[in-house]
Amino acid sequence: MQRDQQVFNIIRKELERQREGIELIASENFASLQVLEAMGTVLTNKYAEGYPGRRYYGGCQVVDQSEQLAIDRARQIFQVEYANVQPHSGAQANAAVMLALLKPGDRILGLDLSMGGHLTHGSAVNFSGKLYQPSFYGVSRETGTIEYEKMLGIAIREKPRMIICGASAYSRDWDYARIRAIADEVNALVVADIAHPAGLIARGLMNSPFAHCHVVTTTTHKTLRGPRGGMILMGKDFENPLGLKTPRGELRMMSSLLDSGVFPGTQGGPLEHVIAAKAVSFFEVLTDDFHHYALQVMANAQAMSLAFLKRGYHIVSGGTDNHLMLIDLRNKGISGKKAEELLVKADITVNKNMVPFDDKPAFTTSGIRIGVPAITTRGFTEAQIPRVVEWIDELISDPENGQLPLQVKKQVNEFMRDFPLYPELS
Repeated sequence: MQRDQQVFNIIRKELERQREGIELIASENFASLQVLEAMGTVLTNKYAEGYPGRRYYGGCQVVDQSEQLAIDRARQIFQVEYANVQPHSGAQANAAVMLALLKPGDRILGLDLSMGGHLTHGSAVNFSGKLYQPSFYGVSRETGTIEYEKMLGIAIREKPRMIICGASAYSRDWDYARIRAIADEVNALVVADIAHPAGLIARGLMNSPFAHCHVVTTTTHKTLRGPRGGMILMGKDFENPLGLKTPRGELRMMSSLLDSGVFPGTQGGPLEHVIAAKAVSFFEVLTDDFHHYALQVMANAQAMSLAFLKRGYHIVSGGTDNHLMLIDLRNKGISGKKAEELLVKADITVNKNMVPFDDKPAFTTSGIRIGVPAITTRGFTEAQIPRVVEWIDELISDPENGQLPLQVKKQVNEFMRDFPLYPELS
């Protein structure tokens, strides 16, 4: 068969881009070579609608083993009773949970997108805002942290059927016990979306949601450092507390409802090659090496936060408890879009991001979001962080200097040669 040189040349260029630059997008990481190997296997050829031991296709006896292994390892990581590893993404995990536990028009309460929330927590442009009636809580203008008392007031007023906690750009830990108390006050379910801090929660470095939240969703990349995908977890199975019924009218346990929300509710055949890669990454999460990695992520985030603060940057909430930080650039006189463009020219990758009470539109923004999981995987410690912040500050402080990004890019590319990425790949 003739080789498709065009596509493989593009893949080679992307490998070069990843190798040469500093990756600071909070939701990105570098999966291990064995995770990549598992994704590129013959398991991609197998159609396997259903679940291990309960398939609608024949010939699933082998992929049943890899999927069950992923389930068992996920349970072990988080010390939970239930795991569904089939969701293709975190967004689809959230969609499946809502389909399973809500009816169209039900009320949901989530963190406002403009204050660090996620599209799938009720945004008007997303299915969650189109199918359900969303209301939102936010953060304090003064502290940048979640306003739990106001959350309670909104919950009492709106009486949501589901409260969603979790974020895509919030740097502090969550008080899951307090959120559960609010939910109990209005007879609501609590869903925790831990897509960002899952790897840190897995190693006991942040609060665990499982004792307080009815259902937990996550991605399997980001701080878990696996393949791109999603997962649904539950501490213990139980009879659903809101009298939720199937289309046939019977009451079912929550695990059964959640399984049906994934298949046949929102997905057909699972991606068994990706599920095998999830199993590999879960194997890695259970090692001492990953625990050391998670500790270094926390240390690097703290070091970076302090370095930005020393240079006069405004970090929303004043710091970080996890792997990321949201920087409000309004005191620097530059938009998030302009900052992102400058940094990308220098091979420093960040993403523009709205900040709480932003006065700029979503495509421009007043801030940037920065995370350290990927550079930690590359081998960065606290020793390298000040240099990275120095480059960023140099670019942001002199945005009209057209030659500066090229000068910094050369320095960055040289710097990254000491932190090789996938040296096994030609």
